[in-house]
Amino acid sequence: MTDDDHLPAYLLAALRMAAGADPVPARVSQAARDAFALRLPGAVVAAPYEIEPAVGARSEGRPAIHRFAADGVTLDVEVTLTDGRLDVAGQVSPAPGADTLIEVRTPDTGRSRAPSDTGHFAVTGLPPGWVSVVCRRPGRAPVATRWLHVRD
Repeated sequence: MTDDDHLPAYLLAALRMAAGADPVPARVSQAARDAFALRLPGAVVAAPYEIEPAVGARSEGRPAIHRFAADGVTLDVEVTLTDGRLDVAGQVSPAPGADTLIEVRTPDTGRSRAPSDTGHFAVTGLPPGWVSVVCRRPGRAPVATRWLHVRD
């Protein structure tokens, strides 16, 4: 029995990586760089809130609705898949002031919209996968939802 027999496999792997004997695969390094590029320095991450279904409502065929809140802003986000494309609609409340922008982000693109006077917004035709919504208000930190994974 060697000393290595007493060490857990994950510890041996960590030691090999630290010694450079087991380099990080290129795809893992690239994924880490891609994830780092998606961050929003200074943004406030909105906490998710459970939305109770309406009494008597059926869940089958309904779009996924998510609610997030932070820094005095509530974001209701409705996500649907239509013909393999992602549609995101929602509402910011209280109704935003002038020059507020809503950005719907995927890992590959971001589309900005000015919300209506009542705070409604929509972006259609996005690829399915990861999506996040950011509310940008003048003179305030952006408020961002966590990333949602949407698939068929």
